[in-house]
Amino acid sequence: MNPSPELNTILKQLRLSGILDSLEQRNREAIDGQLAYTEFLAMLLHDEIARRDTKKLGVRLARAGFAMGKTLETFNFDLVPKLNRTYIHDLATGRYIDEKVCVLLVGGTGVGKSHLAQALGHCAARQGRDVLFISQTDLLKKLHAARATGLYERKFQQFVRVPLLIIDDFAVKPLHPPHDEDFHDLIAARYERAASIVTSNLDLSEWGDAFPDNRILGAATLDRLRHGAYRVVIEGESFRKPKPMPGNSENAVAKLGKKPHS
Repeated sequence: MNPSPELNTILKQLRLSGILDSLEQRNREAIDGQLAYTEFLAMLLHDEIARRDTKKLGVRLARAGFAMGKTLETFNFDLVPKLNRTYIHDLATGRYIDEKVCVLLVGGTGVGKSHLAQALGHCAARQGRDVLFISQTDLLKKLHAARATGLYERKFQQFVRVPLLIIDDFAVKPLHPPHDEDFHDLIAARYERAASIVTSNLDLSEWGDAFPDNRILGAATLDRLRHGAYRVVIEGESFRKPKPMPGNSENAVAKLGKKPHS
């Protein structure tokens, strides 16, 4: 069907022009099913709500900064058999966000901590929550750059206010002034006000080593992170295994145009 120009104009004025995408199909279904006018209208409005929700989700995911494909559906639990799937799926419900506590993901390099953190963030975004995924290094760089341009408080509040902040690779580098203070202030500002997910290669007992210049500040920071937190320890071999060399090593090196060492 071709809607009248008047209907086009009305829908645009009401910001409902998306209804035109499904109008023909729904009109045909209404005729075939002999639906009442109110049922036909309800179908169109449900379509519009679904379209808007999809658009909002796309915006949230774009702002979150996730890598492509890092969802719970693509996480390979078989590679980490000791990981409790039921526990992870329970976390995916977002209860920790409502409780305003942390999820601490700990494990060796390449066992899927970042993937799992983003997967939980993806679940939160689907539930209508704003999420930001960022490494500790990039977070502190952004705060440092904002301080240099007089925009520190604005940037700081952006990190404080997001309902779910995912900080990847905590303590991959020691925190020195003023970064240790910035990190403490951020965690303190979010404490009991918003949820966070933190990943780290270090065992929980070693997290204090991230604050070599101020152990007291570190203890205060970690006390807030750990209070009421859900802890996930991931054990297993690294997912990031190199691809096998084609043929024998000599042929592989020769293909690169280099002679093997004798």
